[in-house]
Amino acid sequence: MVFQGEGLKSSGFRHGFFARQGGYSAGIYDSLNCGNGSDDDAENVKRNQARVADYLDVTSTELLTLYQIHSDKTVDVTQTWTAAERPKADAIVTDVPGLALGILTADCAPVLFAAHEARVIGAAHAGWQGALSGVIENTVNTMTTLGAEPAAITAMIGPCIGQTNYQVGPEFRDRFTDADVNYATFFIPSPDTSKPDHWQFDLKGFVEFRLHAAGVGSISAIGLCSYANAENFFSYRRSVHRGEPDYGRNISAIALTDE
Repeated sequence: MVFQGEGLKSSGFRHGFFARQGGYSAGIYDSLNCGNGSDDDAENVKRNQARVADYLDVTSTELLTLYQIHSDKTVDVTQTWTAAERPKADAIVTDVPGLALGILTADCAPVLFAAHEARVIGAAHAGWQGALSGVIENTVNTMTTLGAEPAAITAMIGPCIGQTNYQVGPEFRDRFTDADVNYATFFIPSPDTSKPDHWQFDLKGFVEFRLHAAGVGSISAIGLCSYANAENFFSYRRSVHRGEPDYGRNISAIALTDE
C-alpha cells in the first residue's frame, strides 16, 4: 500500500508514503522494511528498497537515503551514492532528474517537498529534535538556492506518531518552552493520572507550524498515526512498549523524473 497526496501529484514527479506491506522481510520486520540501520537481513532491505525504486520509476542506485542523525543538516545532491557513502544529515534536496529522495521513519515525521515550476524536490526527516533545531527551514532554504520560491513549494507530512500516543515528561516539554514559550500550545496534559506533570506532544502540528513559518505555500498531511496503525507502519515507540529487540523503518520518497 502506498499513500499519496494530491498536492504532490504532477507531471514530472513521482512520490509515495509507503506502508509496510509488499516486501521481503519477516518477523518484526514484516515486510517492507527499508532501514539500513536495522538488524534485518541486508539483502532483504536491499530488495525492499528496489521495490520502492521500481514504483518511483528509478533504478535502485537512484533511490538515495541518508545516514539520519536527528539534526537540522540538509544536503543538496547532484549524483548517486552507495549505502556506505550516505551522508550524515536529515534532509535532502535536488533538481536533478532521475534521482529519488528517500526518508526513513518509525514515528518521526517524513516530509516531502515539491516546487513544481522550479522542478526542485526535497525530503526531510522531522523528529522532534530536527524540527526544533530547524530541519524544515533548512530544507526550504536549500530548495530556494536551486530556484524554488517558498510560496510555490508544496509540502506533505507523512504518517508519524499521533499526539495521543506521544507521552513525554516535563523535561521534554521544557526544551520547547525554553526555546519559545508559545510552543506550549503543542502539548496537552497526559490523561495518565499515575504520571503527573506528563504531557502529550503534537509532532505533526509542530511540523506544520514550522512549515508555515518557513513560508511554504501549500501544506497538508496524511494524518495517520504510525504507533496506532501496526498493520501499516513500523513504530519505534510501539516496539519498545512491546519489548521487541528492534524495529523496521517506513520509507517515504519523491522522485524528479524527465518531463
